[in-house]
Amino acid sequence: MSSSDKFRAYTFVDRVTMVQPGVSVRGTYAIPATLRDFHSSLVAEATGQLAAWCALPAVDFKMRPVAGIADRVEVLAPVHPGDTIELAAEIESVDKDAIAFRGTASVEGSPVLHLYHCVGPMLRAEDFDDPQALRDHYAVLCGAGAEPGGFEGVPDLDLEDVNGEEGKILRAKLQVPTKAAFFHDHFPRKPVFPGTLLMRSTIELVGLLAAEIPVPQFEHHWRLETMTKMKFRVFIEPGELLELEATLIEAEGDELTIAVEARRGQKLAGAARAQLRSASRQPQQSAPR
Repeated sequence: MSSSDKFRAYTFVDRVTMVQPGVSVRGTYAIPATLRDFHSSLVAEATGQLAAWCALPAVDFKMRPVAGIADRVEVLAPVHPGDTIELAAEIESVDKDAIAFRGTASVEGSPVLHLYHCVGPMLRAEDFDDPQALRDHYAVLCGAGAEPGGFEGVPDLDLEDVNGEEGKILRAKLQVPTKAAFFHDHFPRKPVFPGTLLMRSTIELVGLLAAEIPVPQFEHHWRLETMTKMKFRVFIEPGELLELEATLIEAEGDELTIAVEARRGQKLAGAARAQLRSASRQPQQSAPR
């Protein structure tokens, strides 16, 4: 692993501005202006990472949280390269076994994403990373802050073999890369495909299915508003093949509900429900990218 990749290739907090370990935390992340986009799933990742930096010192860096469930993710507005995200998280509970938290991401004071009742297991930090490296980076974040601009994006993760029944169900395959820079950060001692990148791919499949469903208003489109009952059930390792499926649950007026699942063979790897609403195509109301 290149030392330049550590806490840069998939790390989205570059300064902690206020922290009460195990209670609450505030921080920021400057999105590199050189990126072509910054998906809403990465904003969720940034918010969760900030909560992790609040939990780690509360357990003396011996345990670290990993993704589990999110009761509700509200996608309020897109963010753009060059934006600085203002992050906040409140820890509902944390101990050696689990963490529960909620969080908010904003740009220039306007919320762009909310996380509600996120719960994840706490696992031995040394199984994933060097605890001393975590301590050292925490000190940097709470001090002068990390050098911005380290994130260079993620490789294209194209959905393959997309098929189904028009307007009702779509299936696709997702090939997890065997090597990628984000594995250096996620995690150095145990490479794991980030749940938020799985979230990004499931949002893409939801969007493809929604595009097959007529929108009730002229010059409108289906816009993702919330993801609910989001669950990550297994660690996904480099090189694995996932099968994704999006199913229309309900189409009522200007709202859609679509269920999505990801499977690794017969085993459920993740699941969620997406709520979409008919929205104007005006730029300020554009869909999450």
